[in-house]
Amino acid sequence: MPSDSSVHDAIRRLVDEEHQLRAYRPGPALEHAAQAERLRAVEVELDQCWDLLRQRRALRTAGADPDTAAVRPENQVERYLQ
Repeated sequence: MPSDSSVHDAIRRLVDEEHQLRAYRPGPALEHAAQAERLRAVEVELDQCWDLLRQRRALRTAGADPDTAAVRPENQVERYLQ
């Protein structure tokens, strides 16, 4: 199970990639579609990382083992209200 530190590292890496993708100006339509698809995947991975971090913190606060937290599927984390 990942540690809080490794989840934070993944978040930083994904945020950097997200910024690069948003700043990049694609050329052909296929390149644009690939960029949009990767951006969507990065957004989902970020949501999953933040959710995992929240689960770990909640478990720790409740006195439970944070290593029992698990990455939830996209269809679950993407339905949360922000």
